[in-house]
Amino acid sequence: MVNCCCGLLTATKEPVPLKAVDVEVTVRDHVATVAATLLYENKEQSPIEAVFIFPLPGDAAVCHFSAKIGQSEVVAEVREKQKAREEYDDALTRGQQAFLLEESEQSPDVFSLSVGSLPPGESASIRLEYVTELAVQADDGLRFCLPAVLNPRYQPLGSDGGAGTTRFIPGTSVPASLVPYSLSLCASVCSPRPITKVESNCSLDPVQYLNQQQTQAAVKLAAGHKFDRDVELLLYYKDSHLPTAVVEAGRASVKPGSLMGDPVVMVSLYPEFPPAVMSLMTKSGEFLFVIDRSGSMSSPMSNADSSQIRIDSAKETLLLLLKSLPIGCYFNIYSFGSSFTHIFPQSVVYSQQTMDEALKVIEDLQADMGGTEILEPLKHIFKQPCIPSQPRQLFVFTDGEVSNTKAVIDVVKRNSGSHRCFSFGIGMGASTALINGLAKEGRGHAQFISGADRMQSKVMQSLRFALQPAVVDISVTWDVPAGVSVTPLTPPIINLFQGQRSLIYAQLTGEVSGDAEGCVTVKYSLAEHPTQNQLKFSLKPTEDTGLTAHRLGARTLIRSLEAEANEQGDLSDQVNAKEMVVEVSVQSGVSSSLTAFIAVNKGNGKALQGPLLRRNVRAPIMKMCGKMAPRAMAMAMASCPPLLMANSKKSRKDVMRTMETDGAGSNFMRSSCSSSGMVEMDYGGIHFSRADLAIPAPRDPMLQLISLQRASGSWLLESALAAVFGRTLKDVEVATPASVSPEVWATVLAVVWLHGFKKDAQEEWEFLAMKAVSWLHGEKVPCITECVEAGNVLLGCQVEESSMGM
Repeated sequence: MVNCCCGLLTATKEPVPLKAVDVEVTVRDHVATVAATLLYENKEQSPIEAVFIFPLPGDAAVCHFSAKIGQSEVVAEVREKQKAREEYDDALTRGQQAFLLEESEQSPDVFSLSVGSLPPGESASIRLEYVTELAVQADDGLRFCLPAVLNPRYQPLGSDGGAGTTRFIPGTSVPASLVPYSLSLCASVCSPRPITKVESNCSLDPVQYLNQQQTQAAVKLAAGHKFDRDVELLLYYKDSHLPTAVVEAGRASVKPGSLMGDPVVMVSLYPEFPPAVMSLMTKSGEFLFVIDRSGSMSSPMSNADSSQIRIDSAKETLLLLLKSLPIGCYFNIYSFGSSFTHIFPQSVVYSQQTMDEALKVIEDLQADMGGTEILEPLKHIFKQPCIPSQPRQLFVFTDGEVSNTKAVIDVVKRNSGSHRCFSFGIGMGASTALINGLAKEGRGHAQFISGADRMQSKVMQSLRFALQPAVVDISVTWDVPAGVSVTPLTPPIINLFQGQRSLIYAQLTGEVSGDAEGCVTVKYSLAEHPTQNQLKFSLKPTEDTGLTAHRLGARTLIRSLEAEANEQGDLSDQVNAKEMVVEVSVQSGVSSSLTAFIAVNKGNGKALQGPLLRRNVRAPIMKMCGKMAPRAMAMAMASCPPLLMANSKKSRKDVMRTMETDGAGSNFMRSSCSSSGMVEMDYGGIHFSRADLAIPAPRDPMLQLISLQRASGSWLLESALAAVFGRTLKDVEVATPASVSPEVWATVLAVVWLHGFKKDAQEEWEFLAMKAVSWLHGEKVPCITECVEAGNVLLGCQVEESSMGM
């Protein structure tokens, strides 16, 4: 009999076969190859089948899967998914060792790894490799993310997940502190430009630069990493906006004329729009803000003690967005959970009255709407007629925990001609497939906000993109020597934004001389101004690149074909598209939703003895709540008076620790508020006052200032505004320059204060300051210089009038 107190144990004392995860990351400029090794060990007395469900980046291309048992190694091959499953089941029936790696058919960022017939006392080392593009951040950093958190994906009511998904079991998750396996990670970074810095949300060993030019570096995750967050690396290069092109040689063992046998070119372009055109920010649009109010939004942004609750961060961001909208546009705000609501029956003109109505509703928003039914509100929005001359801009905020990812993305794609979609993944574990898919198919931009990230700065970057003139008539042309042909692997580009990277992949067929050059030209029209970006590049292939460009190009082509296969239309076209997906996937060795990696160790042909036990390996999950996290409870209690503590054998610290690991909102916790305002909150027999819980800090002065701005862009001279400045209303009134109205004086002071004390957050308040300056211009203030000087004296700063756009 197995001693249940020994070996690797789950929270329920079952032996867990996964022992360690080791990750090696190789970054070449803006793409990464990731090799993960998972060590399994069977501590039981019977053969086991271990099932581990884990997340990967949504745009990752899994390209290698192998298993080493003892001294023998088995390399997996890509097969059509159903055939791979049958081969796996047949192997288990014969008592052979088998390994199956498959992508979820509902969400391409979730994979299932099945390790079958692992003998008692035996170890197996699983190695999988994938390639991925690094996302560009608002500050021009490149983001690599290793998802270590698999949050439960919400399954909408009435949804069966689609055909063929019954094998794909839900992830088994436990608090990070109980995950019984270790993680190590090291990364090597190579760039044609100097690496200026490397940052992370996790503790790193000191960065080692491997050459004097600082174009190569090594990074390692510090020991003792806890599974309480995704592992993020932010890489910064000098002159990161310079366009590049890499021509990668094909595989020598494959005949020319095929995707893997021919060279592939990967082009990275950063469109730079003319300054004169960029100054023409649009003053129109229909802005629809779609806010996730499911229960998971009451979780903190991260596990840090000072981390803000997700829904509260979203509410502050809504405030900033509303204050930054241009006068004359239209807007509406949707909330969704198990159902959905909207503030106005249809979009309304942005005015002081409608803004005030919306702000009153925003103030009371809570994460109290149950599940995550994001599909229905999107369908409702797309049924509403568009407003003439008001381009529809959709802003979607969610922690991305849904299981019908592909259905959501499909509805956005079908309506992409009538809107642009800007998506925001909030907190750890947000689905990269959902967030990136919404933005890609909605011709918008995706942002991920987690840990110490400020949601406001990232959202304002997306608002800046939304207010840019729309780019139309985009075309890509290739100029190559005679005898060389170009086959695009990337679907047509449908959106471009100032300074944002566009990656283009193409297959090159034909003979090329050593010094031959090619040229790619991207043409488009911006605000009726024809514009083009051009890049010349050498056609000489680069050797020893690990076929990264080939695999990313294959992944891009596969995703495009998968979309065609899911489109409604001619059945034969769908069948052809599916056949091509399987063909490209098998040929390139890159995963798809219709294929799987299968490896069978036939060994000496002897069947394993004993019943086959199934073990689900537990994935880490953030300390989440069922209904309300402890920090969210604190906010609910903040307005109630303290109460007496009941005697208990448990300390408050013990109970708070239990609340964090068990999750609040269970039947074990009860709270109420008496008619006198006395809170009766009980957790395991202990009563809490708000002093026992983390109480949110007072409102940030900048947010207070923003909340006081009027829709026109001006501020009223009032006590609340004076308090932001640290002055009394009388002090401010006495300092008013002669012949200046109180409203003009208040507005000048607000703009001076922002420039003088909040310069580091300018990207957050830039648009509302522009509105204020525009309003001042409209007032034709004759003594604006005197006002700015008087404001500097009153506030104690030195702001130049020219820097304020006056």
